Order: sequence, then C-alpha cells, then structure tokens
Amino acid sequence: MKIYLDGKFVDEADAKISVFDHGVLYGDGVFEGIRLYSGRIFRLEQHIDRLFDSAKAIMLDIPMSKAELCAACCATCRENKLVDGYIRLVVTRGVGNLGLNPFTCKRPSIFIIAATIELYPKAVYEKGVELITAATMRNHPNAVSPAIKSLNYLNNILARIEAVKAGTVEALMLNGQGFVAECTGDNVFICRGGQLQTPPSSAGALNGITRSTVMELAGKLGIPVREMNLTRYDVMTADECFLTGSAAEIVPVASLDGRVIGTGKPGALTLKLAAAFHKLTRAEGTAI
Repeated sequence: MKIYLDGKFVDEADAKISVFDHGVLYGDGVFEGIRLYSGRIFRLEQHIDRLFDSAKAIMLDIPMSKAELCAACCATCRENKLVDGYIRLVVTRGVGNLGLNPFTCKRPSIFIIAATIELYPKAVYEKGVELITAATMRNHPNAVSPAIKSLNYLNNILARIEAVKAGTVEALMLNGQGFVAECTGDNVFICRGGQLQTPPSSAGALNGITRSTVMELAGKLGIPVREMNLTRYDVMTADECFLTGSAAEIVPVASLDGRVIGTGKPGALTLKLAAAFHKLTRAEGTAI
C-alpha cells in the first residue's frame, strides 16, 4: 500500500510522523473519512470544505489548496489501484515542543490513506444493530464543537468501549441535557408516522455528509424531515431507526437497551432510503 505523506507517496512501512507532532501528543488536528465507489469519490468537495472549516475553527492553516487536496485524494486512489473503498485524509498540527502551545508547530503534516473498509458485519445491515445508551456523555458543544471533526476522539472511544463490553458494536450518546446527540461514529435518524427526525447539530451531532445526503434524498422521495431534540424514549418508541456515516453508510437499528424498535427488523423507509443512497453513490462523484 502507498500512503500520501506531505507531497510524496511512500510505502506503508515508511509512512511515519514525528513523535513530537502535536497530532500524536495532543490529538491536535482534523480529518475526513471519504468513500470511493466505482472509481468516483462521493461528495469529495463537501468533505474538503468541511475539513477546511474544521481547520479554521482550530486555527490550523492547511498548506494546500482545496483543489490540491482533491487531486491528492484522487492520486492516492490511483496509486493503490483502488476503485471501491475508503479514504482517510488527516491534517496534523505538525512538529512542535512538548508544551500545549500550537504555535510552536511550524508546518502541518498531511497524509492520505486509501484502502478497503468493513465497519460492521454484513449481518448488522440485514438484521439491524442492537444499541445501548452509553453512560459517557457527548462533549458539550461549548467545550468542543461537534462541527469540528478533530483527531481527538477519546469521548467517542470511551462510549464505544461501553458498547463492546456490553456485547454490541455501537452506542447511543446523549448530551448534557439528556437529549440524543449521535452514536460513537454515526448520526442518528428515527422514523415516526412517515416523518424522519434527527438531532440538530446544537444537540452535539456532527454535520454528517451522509446525514445531509439522506435528508436530500428524503426530500426528493417526498419524506418529510425534521431536525429536533430527541430522547431515548423517542428512539425506543419509533417506528424505525437507522444510523448514517460515510464509512457505515445506512445502518438499520433493531433495538435500544433491549427495547425492540418497530418490528425489530430494517423498516420500509430505511430500506427505501438505503436503496436510493446506494444508487446515488454509484451515479455521481469525482472521477479519480
């Protein structure tokens, strides 16, 4: 495998960054997870826009233009002869000293990995995932904005540990007010009375690219969508529930904390949106 690292392609074994990089020392940096379908990168420009927004929010100057990063992502896929897969684009703060001051870092480091991915077992998509509610709360938006896709995912990892220890693969995270924020790596939707409902970003949800795509598709299919605060009760008593994410795509949810959601199987709206999403991902995108 070839890794793009600061303007060059290097072998996987040689893809190294300094132990003094603040991305390693403090999780100081930003990233994007992007999907490649049939030789086309899905919503690449939107991902790059979000990357630059995240970088701006933490005062990180990316030493490449948006067009250059798009080209680098395409080149990394070509270099690895990949036509379907997953791209991880990372910008670290760069090498600095052992102090917290990010302005001691002279130049950010950029690396791009293009590989295959299988986030959840196939059975999860066929039967639905069983969720638990994590005791770990989502970071408060005034502490770390959920809009920033940063390298510091410890909040999410702590909740994922709870899920794994409980014998499942994903956990629902609540915010400080007790409302649903998101899962450890995916956004949350419920279906009730033919309407889609999803937490707003102010509740602690990332402005997901797949999330926005599903909302667009719902509009085209005549399915009303509402952003609103949701409780565990709303999820438990929903007609359907599903998760969205670039790596995960659309994942049906079978239960929450042992309470069966709907029929306990992927619902009609979930399947309809998943089919529309899969069709769209193979019809548009940036050719590599």
